[in-house]
Amino acid sequence: MVHISDGVLPLEVLAAGFVLSGILLFLTLRGVRAEEIPRISLITAALFVASLVHFPVGPTSVHLIMNGLAGIILGKRAFVSVLVALTLQAIFFQHGGISVIGVNSLNMGIPALLAWQVFERRRGFGYPRREIVFGAVAGAVAVLGAVLLLSAELLLLGEGFSEIATLVLMAHIPIVIIEAAVLGTTAGYLDKVKPEMLVPAKAGQIRGA
Repeated sequence: MVHISDGVLPLEVLAAGFVLSGILLFLTLRGVRAEEIPRISLITAALFVASLVHFPVGPTSVHLIMNGLAGIILGKRAFVSVLVALTLQAIFFQHGGISVIGVNSLNMGIPALLAWQVFERRRGFGYPRREIVFGAVAGAVAVLGAVLLLSAELLLLGEGFSEIATLVLMAHIPIVIIEAAVLGTTAGYLDKVKPEMLVPAKAGQIRGA
């Protein structure tokens, strides 16, 4: 799981999480157009459903994250989608908790934005399968980034959380591989049949839309 639960983090960290998430939400939602709403809603639903698919790994279980998918399709709007999906998960399934929505949104949303930037680098290459390659890299980066942020937060809580941080990191290695394969395949498929679904250049402008 890549969700911090209620009651784990100190109050000041929770407050900082909400403040930073609010700033990112403002920056990434600014200038949103009506025609973007269906696309955002579709990916938000995909993120919500992905959390319900669990895989047993040793003594624990992990689930798909798909924040990289949000990055390559929504661009800067990915953070909005992640925050809404996490809020719905916390309300309906108690994944994480209400007090940690801000921190959890940063953990998943920042790597989603990073995945968008990684995928955008494909534009400088003429390789015919560049969408597959950069989609796979974006998927791996998004999951790995989320897990590293979570692990770092656990380590900051003290030595007692070091084993949990290590377990979280190791348990998600299969998810990194799975999501890299899924996103690479998805990006390659969309490029052939519906290339307009991949993040448009205009949505990739963080300073305005």
